[in-house]
Amino acid sequence: MSNEHPFTRLTPDLVMDAVESVGYQCDARILELNSYENRVYQIGIEESEPLVGKFYRPDRWSDEEIQEEHDFTLELAEEEISVVAPLPIEGDKTLSSFDKFRFSLYPRRGGRAPELDDLNCLEILGRFIGRIHSVGARKKFIHRRHISVEEYGIETRKFLLENNFLPTDLLPAYESVSEGLLQDLQQAFSAFTYRSIRLHGDCHMGNVLWRMDTPHFVDFDDARSGPAIQDLWMMLSGDPAEQSIQMSTILEGYKDFSEFDYSELRLIEPLRTLRMMYHAGWIAKRWDDPAFPRAFPFFNTERYWSNHILELREQWSKLSEPTLQVYN
Repeated sequence: MSNEHPFTRLTPDLVMDAVESVGYQCDARILELNSYENRVYQIGIEESEPLVGKFYRPDRWSDEEIQEEHDFTLELAEEEISVVAPLPIEGDKTLSSFDKFRFSLYPRRGGRAPELDDLNCLEILGRFIGRIHSVGARKKFIHRRHISVEEYGIETRKFLLENNFLPTDLLPAYESVSEGLLQDLQQAFSAFTYRSIRLHGDCHMGNVLWRMDTPHFVDFDDARSGPAIQDLWMMLSGDPAEQSIQMSTILEGYKDFSEFDYSELRLIEPLRTLRMMYHAGWIAKRWDDPAFPRAFPFFNTERYWSNHILELREQWSKLSEPTLQVYN
């Protein structure tokens, strides 16, 4: 039996055959774009603008989960919110398959990263995220998962330990700090009831294209249900004083379109902690994909795990620090 990763079969010829199977004529120009979780390509189309093809990682999402992501972005696009939504490719369908690969097609969009030190830019971002959340709050995901300590933290820790990713001499330190963190994280989330809405889920600046003073939100692949603050905290940078100003500015725009529960600010550091834990597990679970050792050559070294444990310890102390202050 072959141990090759499924993506090794995803050749340029197969990509073009997939696109042509839904009615397009490729011109043989194909460019692989930056993506780790899935495979994404810019594909030249005869006598037309290039398209972007997204080929999904096998066995990650069900068809129903992918379709819910598509339906959410299409719902946002219908409200004239600047998202890059999938194109219909077979009637009203936005998801197709070819040779055991599921794929979707998107219009090509350009842009630059937003200016994080520009408060006007942050206010505009907040305004658009407020619009996204006003739509996201209208109904619930049925198939898409919730952001949870169980998946992001507990399951990650279990996977890393059971699959022997930790160096033996660092194992006790990781077991201790991760166990303590998870206990505190469970307490933090169980002690606070928040309104769960449909989210972008991975709303960092790499997923925002800035063009003509408008943010265009891309890659809803990690769309989930959770607290509104999940789509806001990743825009913060610098020391607490700077972050306070940034969050105050973001919320000034956000509240033009959506209500915000200020008590959710207490979830910033717990959510940051979960993301740190989840990211390590995410790389580990993808380590058999040849793209990951190339992209993360430092991973799975003693230095990496030593630094990761140190970062978790530092983050643990932040859980007991005062909540970020904002100016209403």
